[in-house]
This record gives sequence, structure tokens and C-alpha cells, in this order.
Amino acid sequence: MKSPIDETLLQRALRPLGEPPMAPGWNADELHDLLPSGAASVEAAVLVGLVQRDGGLSVVLTRRTDALRQHAGQVSFPGGRIEPDDADPVAAALREAHEEIGLPRKQVAPWGYLDPLSTITGYRVLPVVASIDPAFVAVPDPDEVAEVFEVPLDYLMTPANLARIDIEYRGRPRHVLEYRRYEQVPEQRIWGATASILFNLRQRLENAS
Repeated sequence: MKSPIDETLLQRALRPLGEPPMAPGWNADELHDLLPSGAASVEAAVLVGLVQRDGGLSVVLTRRTDALRQHAGQVSFPGGRIEPDDADPVAAALREAHEEIGLPRKQVAPWGYLDPLSTITGYRVLPVVASIDPAFVAVPDPDEVAEVFEVPLDYLMTPANLARIDIEYRGRPRHVLEYRRYEQVPEQRIWGATASILFNLRQRLENAS
């Protein structure tokens, strides 16, 4: 992969905004025995925000507070459940980003979708990739977000920085994805669903090259 990553290639790698993907999560087979049979997935959307810095594009990430009921203390993208009043997944992702990190609508430009991701908690997550104004200053909601930070996209798209960890869970071998610690934010553990979304972005970039 070339460095820095070309924005034109990145936009070409995404699914179009006007056609939200309707398929199950690309990893649904991995979770087939972990979710209740016949249960409908909860629809959710997250914002994969990219900021142009001097060294290239960076990805905006958050660390959730330790008091949350689900995924407490974990690194994630801003996002959440798609509500009935949301016009589409993009609207949901933008609303959640505004609520969680204070991102104004005028400072974000959606580009397109990644593939849906299924989570062990029963969500079908649609990642919305967007550019964020470099002048944006995060104002995290203290009830949900403990910290907002950035990691260079080039680092996250480098295969050697992503590890596949084999585990035994509920009677059979499985694996989770986890990034090696980035020296600028070594205390942050980027793994699980967040790492899987970034892995899907890398796959789509490789296919679009």
C-alpha cells in the first residue's frame, strides 16, 4: 500500500452513499453460534472519521467511559443505534458523532460505506467513512467518551501492525483482531469490532488498487 494513502483511491474503495449495504455482516458466519437463533440484528452506524494532517490522513477514535453498560473502556468509533427519526445510516452516524464528540455537521463530509459488521452483542453495524475538517476540536460527552485521539491511517492500513489472536471461546477455536500498540498512544488497545472495521477498510483499499 502506498503511503500516504491517496484520497481518490480511498473514495473509490467505498460503497456509494446512496446505496446502504443490505447484506448481513461480512463476519456473520463467525458469530453464527453466539447469537440467539432467529433473532433480528439491531441496526447501528458508526463514523470512521478521517482528518488530513501534515503526515497524511489520521483516523479519529474514542475511548468509551468505564461506566457504560456495553463495551466499557473500549476503543471505538463514534456511533450507535439507528433511531426511527434518522433518515438513513449516514444521518445516524452524524447524529451520534455530534452527541459523543461534538462534531458539527458542517465540519464533516461523508464519502461512503464500508461493509456491514456483525457484533457479538447483536448489532449489525454500518461504518460510514467521512472526512473531518482539520480545524475540528473534539468536545467529548463525559457520560460516554473518556478520550478522543487520532492514529495515522497509514499505520492502521499496514498489515504488519495488525495481529490475529487465536482464542478458545464457547467450545471452539476463534480469533480476534488487535493492533500492535502505536507508540504515540501506547495505552490504547485497538481490537475487536474496531479493528475488524479497519481491516475491512484495508481489504477494500487493496481490492480497489
